[in-house]
Amino acid sequence: MNLSLGIKVLLVIICALLSALIGVGAGWLSHEPGARKRDAILFGGGTFGGSLTLAVLVLSAIGVL
Repeated sequence: MNLSLGIKVLLVIICALLSALIGVGAGWLSHEPGARKRDAILFGGGTFGGSLTLAVLVLSAIGVL
């Protein structure tokens, strides 16, 4: 696909926002009462990084980026 730079940046920003929502949800679901909050934050951060990497790799593989 021959997309302009602005559209590609917009797609990456959308992927980052979606990955942030996924990371927040994963951190929230992994938190247990009485446990340390930093463990849930680390889990959410790892999920954010993994989902952002996966989204960008998929967009690159199909030729969008």
